[in-house]
Amino acid sequence: MIALFRSIRDYFSLVMFSHTVFAMPFALIGFSLAVSKPEFDLSIRLLLLVILCMIFARNTAMGFNRLADKDFDAINPRTRNREIPSGIISARAALIFVIINAVLFIVTAGFINRLTLFLAPVALLVIIGYSLTKRITSLCHFVLGLGLSLAPIGAYISVTGKFSVLPVIYSFIVLSWVSGFDIIYALQDDDFDKSNQLHSLPSATGRKKALAISIFVHFITFILVITAGFVGNSGMIFWTGAIIFTILLIYQHSIVRHDNLSKVTLAFGTTNGIASSIFAIFVIIDLILRYH
Repeated sequence: MIALFRSIRDYFSLVMFSHTVFAMPFALIGFSLAVSKPEFDLSIRLLLLVILCMIFARNTAMGFNRLADKDFDAINPRTRNREIPSGIISARAALIFVIINAVLFIVTAGFINRLTLFLAPVALLVIIGYSLTKRITSLCHFVLGLGLSLAPIGAYISVTGKFSVLPVIYSFIVLSWVSGFDIIYALQDDDFDKSNQLHSLPSATGRKKALAISIFVHFITFILVITAGFVGNSGMIFWTGAIIFTILLIYQHSIVRHDNLSKVTLAFGTTNGIASSIFAIFVIIDLILRYH
């Protein structure tokens, strides 16, 4: 039993399961936007299927990422202790894990509706493809953002079976927000990326310009949040959450400098995890109070 729990812990660590908090709150926003419409009722079964899809998709993406980067991780001082290069999880076991989660994602999407089943392989290609883009382009951060941006629109489609403007706006919020903080995260490896022919904005432009780009991208996030509020005719609770979200965006940029990366983990992980969770709570409460 102890060995089982240790194995589960290792796989949770492999996929950085705690970082599910980045996209999951926005998936719940997308789901809530759908069920707030009078023609759709809250279905616990459907909610659980959406949550499972999120988990299986992210496990697939992160597991594949660790497989694709295992040789680089082994020679990078920052990542050489990760599960695959350190031998905690074998490459074969990680591959089996990825395949199982990919299959479970598609099967679960099939239990939702025909459109989600049709779109599931496309979503997999996007989220898996991100892991290879760092070998091709410095814009890889935006591919990661695109992958996570599927969360709100995917959850909305799971309920309604169709697209709509507001959840698409939330998807663009995720795209810009994730891309911006991934640029911050990549600051840690700019020298390593340069020496190993890997691409990122920090390695291409330098830390100072990369941080400026991240700030600009997060300014776009701010504009999109305001747009979502007006398009959704949101109430004061939404705007309170939007203010807190914006303050946390500003805070993460205030604690990271191009010549001091000691607080990158705080900015990347903790701050953004709190920001997405708080924002989602306020958005969902606002929807509940206005439509129920």
